[in-house]
Amino acid sequence: MLLTVIVAQILSIASATVIAVALPGLGRDLGATGPEQQWVVDAFVLVLASLLIAGGVLGDRHGRKVAFLAGVTVFAVGSLWCALSPTIEWLLAGRVLQALGPALVLPASLAIVTEVYPDPAARARAIGLWGAGSGVGLASGPTLGGAIVDAVGWRGVFAVNVPICLLLLLAGWRFIPWVRPARATIRFDVAGALLLTLAVATLAFVIIEGREAGWTSVVILGAGAVCVAAAAAFTAVERRHAAPLIDLALLRHRAFVVANLGGAGASFAFVGCIVFLSVFLQQVQGRSPGEAGLCLLPLGAATAACAPFAGRLTARLGARIPMLCGLALATVAMTLLTVRLQVDLGAGSLAWMLGVLGAGIGLALPAMTVTAVGSVEHARAGMAAAVHNACRQLGQALGVAVVGTVVFAEAGSASDAGRRLLGADAVAWTDGLHTGLTLCAVLLAVALVGVALLVPRGRPTLT
Repeated sequence: MLLTVIVAQILSIASATVIAVALPGLGRDLGATGPEQQWVVDAFVLVLASLLIAGGVLGDRHGRKVAFLAGVTVFAVGSLWCALSPTIEWLLAGRVLQALGPALVLPASLAIVTEVYPDPAARARAIGLWGAGSGVGLASGPTLGGAIVDAVGWRGVFAVNVPICLLLLLAGWRFIPWVRPARATIRFDVAGALLLTLAVATLAFVIIEGREAGWTSVVILGAGAVCVAAAAAFTAVERRHAAPLIDLALLRHRAFVVANLGGAGASFAFVGCIVFLSVFLQQVQGRSPGEAGLCLLPLGAATAACAPFAGRLTARLGARIPMLCGLALATVAMTLLTVRLQVDLGAGSLAWMLGVLGAGIGLALPAMTVTAVGSVEHARAGMAAAVHNACRQLGQALGVAVVGTVVFAEAGSASDAGRRLLGADAVAWTDGLHTGLTLCAVLLAVALVGVALLVPRGRPTLT
C-alpha cells in the first residue's frame, strides 16, 4: 500500500517539474513564447493548487480509495492528451485536464497513510517516506525528463505516464484498503471551490501577464480586483457554510499556519530554482536536456536521502528541529548559489550547492507535513492534507510565476521560442535569474525565522 501511494505521489509531483527540461524544445516545436512556456508549468500547478482542497474533501466524503483510483484515471487521460497535442493551446488544455488527477490523488494518498498507521511514531515515519516521494518527484523530474527528451522528444514526458498509471490502478485496487467514509449529510461546498479557484488563477494571471500587458493596464487591474473580491467572498462563504471547504478554525492553530506558510515558501524557492536553472543550463550554457537533468540530479538525490531520516527524527524529537535544520541548510545553499551564479558556473560547483539545498528541503518538508496533518482530528485528515498540499502547490505556482517574471523582465524576449542565448542576452538572462534566486533565499530565511519563533518544542501530537 505504502509503495503504491508513494509512486503515485512521485508521478503526480514530478509532473510539475519533469517538463522543465522540455521547455526549450517544446518552445521551438510549438512556437511558444517565454510566458507561454511559463503557462505550461503553471496551468498544471495552478489547477492542482486550486482544487486540492476540494479533492481532499471529496475523498473524505466518498472514500479515499475511490478518490485515488479516479484521480489516477483522469491523470492518465490528461497525459495522453498532452502527448498528442498539436499546438500550444491544445497542450495547455491538456495540462489543465492532467492536473485534475493529482488534485484527487495527493490528499487521498496522505489521508490513506494516516488511516493505515494509527500509531503516532509509525505514522511520522510513514509520512517521512511519503514526503520522500514528494521530494523525489520534485527534484528528479528534470533528470528523468532530460533522459526522456533526449531519447524520444518532449512528448515522451507525457506519454510515459500512461503505462505507469495502468499499473497504479491495478496496485491501488489490490492493496489500498476500503474504509467506509462518514455519511455526508451536508452538501458539498461548490461555491467555496469555485471562488478559491478563481482567486488563485487570477493571482497567477496578474503575476505572469503583468509585465507584458502593463501593471497598470485595465486587464491587470481588473484581474487583481477579481482576485481580491473572490478571496473576500471565499472567506465569507466559508464562515457561513455548515461543511466548509476549509475550516477557518484551523487558522487559529499557530503551528498549522506556520507549517503551511513554510511549505509554500520552501516550494516557491525549490521549484522556481529548478525550472529556471534547467532553462539556464540549456539556453545559456548550451547543454542538452539530458545533461541539464544530470546537473540537477544532486538536488533530487539529497532530497530523497534526507526525507525518510526527517520522518524518523520527527517521530523522536518533534517537528521543530528538522524544520529548523532543513530551512537553515536550504537558506545557506540558496544564498551561496545566488552569490556564485554566473554564465560559466561549473557543474561541480553547482552540484554541491544543489546537494545542500536538497538536503535542507528533504529535512524540512516532511516535518512540515507531520505538523500540518497532526493539528486536526482523523475525520479531517483529508482536509488538512489538502490544505497543506495546496499551500505547497500554490508556492510552486507562484515560484514559477514570480521568478519567471523577474527573469523575463531582465531578458526581454531573448529566451522566447527556446533559442540559445549568447553574449549580452546570456548575461541579461543570468542577471534576471540572480534576482529571482535572491528572492528565493529571502523567503527561505523568513520561513526559518517563522519556525524559530512560532513552532513549539516537543514531539508531534498526531491525533
